[in-house]
Amino acid sequence: MSVTRAIDTVHLRAGGVSVLLTCDGGRLPVVQHWGVDLGDLGADEIVEVQRAASGPNAANGVDQPIPVALLPEAWTGWTGTPGLVGHRDGQSWSPRFTVTDVRVTGGTVVGGSVVAETADGPAAGGLVTIDATDPDTRLALRLEVELTEQGVLRTRATVVNQAADPYTVEALNLALPVPPVATEVLDLAGRWAAERSPQRRPFVVGTHLREGRHGRSGADAATVMVAGTAGFGFRSGRVWGVHVAWSGNHRTYAERVYTGDQLLGGGELLLAGEVRLTAGEAYRGPWLYGSCGAGMDEMAARFHAMLRARATHPGSPRPVTFNVWEAVYFDHDRQRLRALAELAARVGVERFVLDDGWFSGRRDDTTSLGDWFVDEKVWPGGLSDFAEHVHGLGMQFGLWFEPEMVNVSSDVFRAHPDWALQVAGRLPVEARHQQVLDVANPHVSAYLRERIVAVVRSSGVDYIKWDHNRDLVDAGTTRTGRASVHDQTLATYALLDAVRADCPGLEIESCSSGGSRIDLEILQRTDRVWPSDCIDAHERQRIQRWTAQLVPPELVGTHISSPRSHTTGRVLDLSFRAVTAVFGHLGIEWDLAVASEAELDELAAWIAFGKQIRPLVHSGTTVRADLGEDIWLHGVVAPEQDEALYAVVVMGRPMTWPPGRLTLPGLDPARTYQVAAVGPRQDPEGSTVYPRWWGTGVRLSGAVLMSAGLQAPALDPDHGALLYVKEVRP
Repeated sequence: MSVTRAIDTVHLRAGGVSVLLTCDGGRLPVVQHWGVDLGDLGADEIVEVQRAASGPNAANGVDQPIPVALLPEAWTGWTGTPGLVGHRDGQSWSPRFTVTDVRVTGGTVVGGSVVAETADGPAAGGLVTIDATDPDTRLALRLEVELTEQGVLRTRATVVNQAADPYTVEALNLALPVPPVATEVLDLAGRWAAERSPQRRPFVVGTHLREGRHGRSGADAATVMVAGTAGFGFRSGRVWGVHVAWSGNHRTYAERVYTGDQLLGGGELLLAGEVRLTAGEAYRGPWLYGSCGAGMDEMAARFHAMLRARATHPGSPRPVTFNVWEAVYFDHDRQRLRALAELAARVGVERFVLDDGWFSGRRDDTTSLGDWFVDEKVWPGGLSDFAEHVHGLGMQFGLWFEPEMVNVSSDVFRAHPDWALQVAGRLPVEARHQQVLDVANPHVSAYLRERIVAVVRSSGVDYIKWDHNRDLVDAGTTRTGRASVHDQTLATYALLDAVRADCPGLEIESCSSGGSRIDLEILQRTDRVWPSDCIDAHERQRIQRWTAQLVPPELVGTHISSPRSHTTGRVLDLSFRAVTAVFGHLGIEWDLAVASEAELDELAAWIAFGKQIRPLVHSGTTVRADLGEDIWLHGVVAPEQDEALYAVVVMGRPMTWPPGRLTLPGLDPARTYQVAAVGPRQDPEGSTVYPRWWGTGVRLSGAVLMSAGLQAPALDPDHGALLYVKEVRP
């Protein structure tokens, strides 16, 4: 339905969440409530909720306090981060928007309010579109606010220049309120091979600002910025969190001002002059996603459920993947790779991926990047014969590309040096011997599209590992001389869309020096993310634990590494490497030619177990226990709560030992379950490491397992064990 601004209140409900929007007096919408479902409010109750939210004028501010809007405006007296920052050659710098139209998808009018609902009743979410204008600055604004069926709130803004003279947009931020009970802020940081490390601080007065200026999401991205009650954890406290769905420069912030208002906000980080709107042109910012819940597990579950509900979400079992990188690096010897493929098939691999080094002249990382032609010296006649060999072994064939990058020592750069992003007259500093192609240049995108599609079709490629290995520095375009990270990001999306349209059925992984391009917008175009170049299982326990705050396990590549990690030098048992890798999109990155027969047999058993358990892992609800830093417990619980898989992992040396009883979260307290140790390698009954119930299992109610728990094994550091829980029906 479509309604005008005379309807000034909208109540959205879904998944146990309420969002209450008001547009009093034609002002931009205010989020009066975002959190626990308020129930079926009548018209009088909605009015009372608004009255109850009106605070006293006790802050020595403006005479008539105006609540901060979804897009904060300075004219209201707001002194925090503004929503729209821009100007028209120094003019039109302080807009004052008036709402002209409010449209709600579905819903009924209750008094002067719209309560969104569907034919099945209320609490199904909905989409609100708010249009506004400012005749003085000659700008139009559109705000979209959507509550998904899973209880995820997302919002974005579009600004339009309605004047003849240009308008420069410097920032477009949206912000969601969080209540004063949220006294702590947690977000993620990191670096290459150590992505997504949590950091926590008090929610103090001021702005906790996280800016990503890498031209990609970044290994140090905040990913999800969470505000919550004191001491909140995975299973405790009330939490609210936001994520900026954008694969270029971005900003996320937590802000508290002297009036007591607390906000979580963000948007794209625009470089100087990147967005300059001519008459009629529009700039649309990225989606700002919000999720809330009782503990970070419920917050994560909403994101996971939303992604799984997409029509484009991978529906087939995620193929066990073998990537050759850490086995051969640039040494592409055909016979060696054929033998490696045969070993991979022997242990149960379903997808074999040829990494960097297959294209013309590429013997190391200093040359040939951008020359996307199969190297005839290494692969006479092309890759089709090798692909047929891989397919004949019952596996899909995957190939590595890094389309957005180029070596100066390459045919394409020598022919088109102007194709590289640069400030006029100088190339950016090199990183990994690379420069960045201007994908927004139509000639560049056409070249890349033609080359990728040609190789995919001629070589029988089923899957692309799409890499992006350097930051965008001095990223200007020779076409206009202006900064171009914004255009580059949009052009990369368009290129991905075009390749997928040309190659139906092709799957694509987002890799970027490991986990430096993971966000909800890139996931609209890819089927998998690579969370880190570090596949050391000890490091991966943390990386995967916190990647799960946004991404469900079936979209996260989790590989069994070689016994000695290539990135850390740490030596780990195969059982621990496998226990870590089964909680995701399982794969292998290990030179199997040097593995012993016993290792190959054990690896095959783990791969078979991974295939057996993946329907649960790839559909279940992720749960993580709050146990401290030395002993971790995490798992997945089936949506029906009739089965679950948990991992008990010893990460360090606790001060007291043995570890004692551990509780298993996420079960139904009213049901009875059988708990058993699972996995190809479990030590025999009677070992001093394992509790007495270990060999035969134990039968307990969900209430007991979640509250009293059961004794955990006394494992050495960097070891783990798996527990399978199955409902016992009368």
